[in-house]
Amino acid sequence: MGDMNLDLRVIRTRESIKNALIALIEEKGFEAITVKDLTARARINRGTFYIHYQDKYDLLTKCEEELIKEMESKVLKNIPKVIADLETKAPNAIPYAVLVPFFEFINKNRGLMKALLGPKGDVSFQTKLKAFMRKALINSTPGSIIKQENLLVPPEYLVSYIASAHIGVIQEWLNHDGEESPQEIARIILTMTINGPFFAAGLKK
Repeated sequence: MGDMNLDLRVIRTRESIKNALIALIEEKGFEAITVKDLTARARINRGTFYIHYQDKYDLLTKCEEELIKEMESKVLKNIPKVIADLETKAPNAIPYAVLVPFFEFINKNRGLMKALLGPKGDVSFQTKLKAFMRKALINSTPGSIIKQENLLVPPEYLVSYIASAHIGVIQEWLNHDGEESPQEIARIILTMTINGPFFAAGLKK
């Protein structure tokens, strides 16, 4: 029984440090945060912090890595199955079916996502998110969403364009505390992505 309690205690401690990080990024920005701020906010002593993390940079990196890892296991792993299920029945439904779990995941981790992607967060996290999206779009073989051989433009530009657009929409959604559901956000971004922004703006009749 002892081990189980210890695990729970570790999880709870890390959770409270993570929540302290989120709150402090929102308040003063990551650069200004000290370990003392984090321990005071999480109500733990410095020793406890250092058992889990080397410093605030290590904490940030681990939070980001955890997020991406979880996204890969919950979202990426299911893409080939989604594609296989819909490829013959409803190929047009594939982008929506792939995007909804992605936005649901972001919604579930809204606090951390908002802090990381916000103006006082971590710019390098966007690079990690773009790398994840590249995997999701092109490299989730077998059966990736975008087939390399069908491309009319170099893949790196296409991925960059799509990923930047998605990140921009996600930031907007998180900033005004997302009244829209993940399903609605998926619909909004697909209206823009599939037909192009000018179409969504009503310019292409």
